[in-house]
Amino acid sequence: MTDSQERIAELQAIAHRVRAHILRTIHTAQGGHIGGPLSATDMLVALYYEVMNIDPANPLWEDRDRFIMSKGHSCIAQYAVMAERGYFPLSELETFDAIDSRLQAHPDMTKLPGLDMSTGSLGQGLSPSIGIAIGARMRGKQFTTYVMIGDGESQEGQIWEAAYIASRYRLDNLVAILDHNRLQQYGWHKPDGILPPLDNPRPMWEAFGWEVFDVDGHDIAAFIETTRRAKTTRNGKPVLVIAHTIKGKGVSFMENDYLWHARVPTDDELNRALVELGALD
Repeated sequence: MTDSQERIAELQAIAHRVRAHILRTIHTAQGGHIGGPLSATDMLVALYYEVMNIDPANPLWEDRDRFIMSKGHSCIAQYAVMAERGYFPLSELETFDAIDSRLQAHPDMTKLPGLDMSTGSLGQGLSPSIGIAIGARMRGKQFTTYVMIGDGESQEGQIWEAAYIASRYRLDNLVAILDHNRLQQYGWHKPDGILPPLDNPRPMWEAFGWEVFDVDGHDIAAFIETTRRAKTTRNGKPVLVIAHTIKGKGVSFMENDYLWHARVPTDDELNRALVELGALD
């Protein structure tokens, strides 16, 4: 193995641990989301370990890259990665969603240093990322602002208003990452008329003036390469990375099953999942 391959193997091992943390935490809290966090895990590991310019020991460092989890219900994946990265002790994950915890069920920047925006209401994370990107430009700062959005929340009108404004202000210091797992809370093809997200988001975002890249969101090496390219693509356009992912990724009986959007695993299901992840002998 080359050094690069060894590093990717290390990151994959971290992602396995993060998935185990997610499952254990949701099981302990007896509430929370699983499917979306598991689809985002590999990308968050890549961002926090290889792509973003950050310092866990100084989470308010003025020149750090910023990250917003717009699909705030997936924040347990962000918390687990941050804990692995050294922002706070792994043991604190056990407090998830407790009334006095810093780790609320949706990100609260007033409670946990290292969070750059409080989110939760779907579709509202892209707008503050635009404000941060404009502020960086006005102050002559070179950091990049990243925001992870979901394909479900991309059906909200505010996403498209923000997409237009980001292009109009030529915010090439802004990178949005679309966790395109193609599966929302209630599944598709139901008699109540729930419609799936766009099968091909690229034409829409390009029509709004964005530079668009596609990548396998579970291929850590490819994702690192793509997001680094996005970070250095300063051509007057904001960048969207369409990350093709699998909801529930990493646990065979959870993958592509909308019922695991927000279901708590039983003791037996947790053990089965941890065995698959190599986290339980």
